[in-house]
Amino acid sequence: MIDKIALLLVIIGALNWGGVGLFGFDTVAFLFGGQLSVFSRVVYTLVGLAGLWCVTLLFRTGDETGHSPHTA
Repeated sequence: MIDKIALLLVIIGALNWGGVGLFGFDTVAFLFGGQLSVFSRVVYTLVGLAGLWCVTLLFRTGDETGHSPHTA
C-alpha cells in the first residue's frame, strides 16, 4: 500500500514539474497559495519523500514486492 501511495505522489510531482517545464505553471503552488506556503511545502516534501521511497523499488526482488519476477 505504501508503494502505491508513494508512486501516486511521484506521479503528481512529475505532472507538476511537467507543467512547470512546458507552461511555466506550478499547479501545487496555484492550489495551495504559492511556493512558500506551508501547504505547498508539505506537498513538495511528501513528493520528495515519495521519490526517495520509490528508489527502493529499483533494488527490490520479486519476493519483496509480493510479485514474481517472471510475471508482469
